[in-house]
Amino acid sequence: MTASELLAVIASRQLRDDTTVFAGVGVPLMAAALARQRHAPRLTLVIEGGIIGPEIAPGRLPISTNEMRAGRRATMLPAITDALLFAQRGFVDVGFMGGAQIDRYGNINTTAIGDYRKPKVRLPGTGGANDLASLCREVIIVTPHEKRRFVERVDFVTSPGWLRGDGSRRASGLLFGGVSRVVTTLGILGFDAESGRMRIEATHPGVSVADIRANTGFELGEAPRIETTEPPSEDELAMLRALDPERRFLG
Repeated sequence: MTASELLAVIASRQLRDDTTVFAGVGVPLMAAALARQRHAPRLTLVIEGGIIGPEIAPGRLPISTNEMRAGRRATMLPAITDALLFAQRGFVDVGFMGGAQIDRYGNINTTAIGDYRKPKVRLPGTGGANDLASLCREVIIVTPHEKRRFVERVDFVTSPGWLRGDGSRRASGLLFGGVSRVVTTLGILGFDAESGRMRIEATHPGVSVADIRANTGFELGEAPRIETTEPPSEDELAMLRALDPERRFLG
């Protein structure tokens, strides 16, 4: 089992039936497709290119939000602006996304590493990520757990989490939503309801709290009880691998 497979399976378990999920390509899309196959048959998938309710065919996982294989048996094919408008109107339950940098308040950077005007690395930018983080009823971040990703403060706030904590998200005009959890290759992180700061809620088998802290660039809180996730079953892994037999995303 690779780290990407672990990440996709654990992430898929976070999704519920009878919900609408706006997912990015790669691991988030695989996780959403796996959830729909296994335990959430009435999950409605939304893809940024303007695709509502597609059926992702095993072995035909799209690598772009705008390619036609992403629209297989879709319920609707609206314009991309309309897809984001559904989130603005409150129709999207979960935004399922990744990020290059994440800070203690769940803010995401996909714009630039370093100074914005003279960055070390220029990243792809927001796409629809800011819309999702601002407008979905709940945001789940899916990412590898690396110290360079988990930083004290992101270099650029592309997509808002809890901003500076202590009610600053709501004070900015974002009256609902927010990041509920971060699923990583080491465990599951949540957020303190009052301060908005990230905390450890679960570890994967064989991973300790010390391992998570060692791979995070800021101090993490801890939930009153830290769980251990159930490892992926052979059935889950088989279904996941059928979605990506060429291992473009599973490593």
